[in-house]
Amino acid sequence: MNPQSVVLAGKKAPKPRSRWWRLHAWLGLKLSVFLTVILLSGTLAVIGNEIDWLADPAMRASPGRQSQASWGTIAGNALAAVPGGRIELIERGPDPWFATVVVMKAPDGHRRRVLVDPATGTINRVAGFGGAQRFLRDFHRRLMLPVAIGLPLVTGFAFVLLASLVSGLVTYKKFWRGFLRRPRWRDWRTASGDLHRLAGLWSLWFLSLVIVTSLWYLVELLGASAPVLFPLDPAPQTGRAQAQPVGEALDRLAERARESFPDLDIRRVQYPFPGVGAVGFQGEAQSWLTTEKANAVWVEPDTSRVVARIEGQALSAHQRISEMADPLHFGTWGGLASKIVWFLCGCLLTGLAVTGIIIYASRLRGAWGVAARGVSWWGLVGCAFVVGALLMAPSVLLG
Repeated sequence: MNPQSVVLAGKKAPKPRSRWWRLHAWLGLKLSVFLTVILLSGTLAVIGNEIDWLADPAMRASPGRQSQASWGTIAGNALAAVPGGRIELIERGPDPWFATVVVMKAPDGHRRRVLVDPATGTINRVAGFGGAQRFLRDFHRRLMLPVAIGLPLVTGFAFVLLASLVSGLVTYKKFWRGFLRRPRWRDWRTASGDLHRLAGLWSLWFLSLVIVTSLWYLVELLGASAPVLFPLDPAPQTGRAQAQPVGEALDRLAERARESFPDLDIRRVQYPFPGVGAVGFQGEAQSWLTTEKANAVWVEPDTSRVVARIEGQALSAHQRISEMADPLHFGTWGGLASKIVWFLCGCLLTGLAVTGIIIYASRLRGAWGVAARGVSWWGLVGCAFVVGALLMAPSVLLG
């Protein structure tokens, strides 16, 4: 006798489609808190800079100014604003209406963000290291846990999303016909189910992109990261690493970088750090789907010698894939327009995580009681992680 036809406890063995539905529902219920928190924090992280801009007037640049203060002027003014501090990074804002940010290590050991008007070089404000963008990125990336714990935990949820995607498609008969299917408004249960399926279908491309990039982050974490894009010193010298050019000295280095790479639009200045004794001028060039690190000129501060020139178009396939991950995951590749699209799609995915619980509960008797029992201790664990992350946030954001 075929085991699948055996009747156990008065019930037939579940059909394969039913098993897939149970998996889909189980993932949505048990891991609902984790999924919602990770998806929501990632959605908000996409527009983290814009949230900072809205919340803090010091993040805004002078309107209508076309000229820009030199890198040396900005660095000198930042040093004067934090006496005894050391500059780590100078970065232009993502859009012309953003202030330039100078990240510094203050004498007390904590980092500061010096917000500078890019047109005049005047200091808008000396702020703490943490802002909305920093909090949301760290929270989404590792739940404020140590990287060795938080990063694999978050990226590992790509497998949960993949299982949800596959089980949802298998459960939905002939899903390819549902893209233009109008929701039925017969009752709440029918309408919510149709809307959930419709939103799921139209977000397939975005969910697939999130899964692929998250899995890539996990692969990098497991040891397959691409070669670094800056010149490592075989034997770092303390004196070189401590160089801190400002004013005309930094402007001369920037000019040397432009001579070496005329097409480079410098967006960031990376100061020397242990293991790297050169100053890096990073930015945008002809390459597509890369970060600022992929186009750079590294100049030795003492001699003005170019020690490395990196072009995005000349990267290896491994390096290009690594560079593509962030712009695709956070939607920064097309500026504000692409970030708005990514934000809306992220809202859609977050809504799917929440409405899945509501839909499941509406199918059962004693709906909300059953749903609460279904979430059970998994939800409590998720809530504990969220509370713990929030409690650790102040110390993490001090830098």
